[in-house]
Amino acid sequence: MSGNKVNRRDFLKIMGWGGAGAAGAAALSGCDMPSYITLEQGKENVIPYVIPEEYAIPGIGVWYASTCRQCPAGCGIHGRVREGRVLKVEGNPISPINRSPAGDVSGKLCQMGQSGLQNHYNPDRVTKPLLRKGGSLVEASWDEAMDAIKQKMGSSSKAAWFTGTVSGHQAVLLQAHLDAMGSKHHYVHEVVNTAVSQAVNREVLGEALPRYRFDQAKVILSFGADFLGPWQSPVHFSTMYAKFREAPRGILVQVEPKMTLTGGNADLWLAIRPGTEGVFALGIANLLLSKFNRDGAQLPAEVRSTIAKYDLDTVTNITGVPGDRLTKVATWLNERSPSLVLSGMSAEGQEHGYDTAAAAMLLNIILGNVGKTIVSSGAFPFSQLVAKEGNTGDLLAFADALDKGEHDAVFIYGTNPVFTAPDALALGDKLDKAPFKVVLTNFHDETAMHADVVLPIYSQYEEWGTHVPAYQGDGSIISIQQPVMEPLYPTTTRSFGDVVLDLLKTRDAGKYGGFKDYYAYLQQAFASLPADVKQGAVSDEAFWQQAVQQGLIQVKRKEVPALTAKAVAVTVPDYSTNAEYPYHLIPSPRLGMWDGRHANILWLQEAPDQISKVVWDSWAEMHPKTAAKLGVKEGDYLKITSAQGTIETRVYIFKGIHPDAIAVPLGQGHTEYGRFAKGRGVNPLKILSPVRDGKTGELAMYGTRVKVAKSGRNETLTKLGGSETQHGRKLVATITADVFRRTEGGGKDVV
Repeated sequence: MSGNKVNRRDFLKIMGWGGAGAAGAAALSGCDMPSYITLEQGKENVIPYVIPEEYAIPGIGVWYASTCRQCPAGCGIHGRVREGRVLKVEGNPISPINRSPAGDVSGKLCQMGQSGLQNHYNPDRVTKPLLRKGGSLVEASWDEAMDAIKQKMGSSSKAAWFTGTVSGHQAVLLQAHLDAMGSKHHYVHEVVNTAVSQAVNREVLGEALPRYRFDQAKVILSFGADFLGPWQSPVHFSTMYAKFREAPRGILVQVEPKMTLTGGNADLWLAIRPGTEGVFALGIANLLLSKFNRDGAQLPAEVRSTIAKYDLDTVTNITGVPGDRLTKVATWLNERSPSLVLSGMSAEGQEHGYDTAAAAMLLNIILGNVGKTIVSSGAFPFSQLVAKEGNTGDLLAFADALDKGEHDAVFIYGTNPVFTAPDALALGDKLDKAPFKVVLTNFHDETAMHADVVLPIYSQYEEWGTHVPAYQGDGSIISIQQPVMEPLYPTTTRSFGDVVLDLLKTRDAGKYGGFKDYYAYLQQAFASLPADVKQGAVSDEAFWQQAVQQGLIQVKRKEVPALTAKAVAVTVPDYSTNAEYPYHLIPSPRLGMWDGRHANILWLQEAPDQISKVVWDSWAEMHPKTAAKLGVKEGDYLKITSAQGTIETRVYIFKGIHPDAIAVPLGQGHTEYGRFAKGRGVNPLKILSPVRDGKTGELAMYGTRVKVAKSGRNETLTKLGGSETQHGRKLVATITADVFRRTEGGGKDVV
């Protein structure tokens, strides 16, 4: 940035430290940092990224610290490189996101993180820019693609960004680009999200993402929060769950309409009629106040009056959960303190999802859990870096804005909205209305097919970046992403940071023109950190080396007042049947496929579903009672029809689902996205009704009603092992729960 004078406040904002309020930031110096660093042996053989090939020792692996980008959780990773190629990834043991609770030398990593290599080496990666000419996307040079963007953009202020969750310095530059265009339109979309519960937390606790102390809880009551699967931070919560299970062993109760991975690990799993979780929570509250004489004086009179309506018989009739089970759960919560009550997507994804999540939080207030198992996370010191988390409300807003012609240019990154949007939104058609679309991606996905320019970007193992995980639990960090190997396509792909920086230079050369590349920008940002964050490093270069070796920077969150809770009024509507569409559709995410972003990964297609064991396909889960009523057997093709359309897939019959529900897992049904994903299975998101949560405006993903009919075809489902009967060989002996019951001291049932 030589020759450009910028005041200190603007400089800190450019560097991403604006609002930090810390003294001692380094003075602005020349920004042309070199795009290489010196080879140095690091602690435990983890070293900073190095380009020179002559340092490679045949047969010897070197580990580089970085950040996983397979989901928004932001786990730390170590990538093992041999002969210049990354061959394996493992968790970073010093990252608070995914370190082992037992202090193991290796951090934990889920199957999605392990499979990132197959994205990196995927044969269907976009390797050259594409430009729409004559109605088709054709290969072009980077100069042609960037010139087209500059020419089309002009001085537009009606441009918008549509992204997945972003944080760190990518978010800083992206916001700077919006500011430079005079635009305020940044839509952030994630199908798997906690937007509703965060809204409740914000109102009730004053903090959207408090810290959940699993290790302090003696009972966890979860309304569909699949914390061992795709919920907030899967690896982190799996390690916290291990602590919860240590002596004295905690009790897990999972209440949901379809068994999740967490439900499969519960001591007590309760199948509840979809959409009635709030009634169950209010029924528990009623028992705590009336039967166990818990103090309800802190609750407003309106709330106490609502709770009084939900006696045991009423709750049983509405939810379908037997009264003795309801009483058992209330007894555990009353006797074992502290506890923790959570809500997840199946409970929150309704028209009254906010009220359901609020009812769950109401239990935490009555039980005195706030301040014990729900505590403040503090305030992250650098607000510009904080994660901008995705939701579904922004998807609906984006579709509406496109329909009204509010954007003349759209940049899309890190998400595939044409695939995830329900057909009722007609997002592909609306996107075509926008005069100019730029998609930054690794793959030819459904959204890229609507673009005017497709920019191929580096894989997660090839680029620099910083990330701030939204949920961090114990500790607070800025995660560092560094390339663990040279780009596979160095001349025809670029990093996301470099692309945004180039776009910024065309708009605000005075502030950003002096940075040679994104790497130089990051080095300058690290050099300008407050001295107290640098942990006594003798020089800026030494701090940089230390940070990239560790893969993170430890920062101290600002202390905030202890959490206090205020109960809010809850209105849960009466349950209603629907004669035309009698069943509830459950479009369930799962660890592996997530929302469909991993359908092009062979390892994850071959990894069996944790419950059904099905591979390489879609299926519809149905309760045996429902199957018997409809005359359906496993493998029969079902037509599942909502008011918005029909999908057809084979049925899988098992008891882990409520008889009123039909579940179709997310992930399949791509019409593009490469040879391993295209034309495989169905996408239940396509037939969702555009129903919203009444308070937050979020898409009510579990609020769609459907009817089912046999199509007349039957094919065997492809499952791991092919049989659940052990082929009559009785390899593993089994007995019923009535015969074998796990007990604890005093002989009390815990199942």
